[in-house]
Amino acid sequence: MPSYRVTMIVGTLELGVRPEEVLPTLTQAIADFTTVEASDIAVVGGSPRVTVRFTADSDEAAFLIAEQGIDGARVSAEPIAWQVTRMVQGRWESLA
Repeated sequence: MPSYRVTMIVGTLELGVRPEEVLPTLTQAIADFTTVEASDIAVVGGSPRVTVRFTADSDEAAFLIAEQGIDGARVSAEPIAWQVTRMVQGRWESLA
């Protein structure tokens, strides 16, 4: 089964929420639909980014799963931007 990942740049946070608290929310929202392989948070260019790697049967399914995850994360943070990528021969390629 192919590996995908969704990466979200974290924007405005709900009152009392820290950036690192967004990751478990996004991870759980995706885990409700598929197997989560890994998750991570990093600061890139001064902005927190959360990434969740997961499996899906197809690009279409991966995109829908990622959308559900982003919707779940909106409870604690507003995404500035997000994207879905697929692992192809050892490289991440954008689905867009």
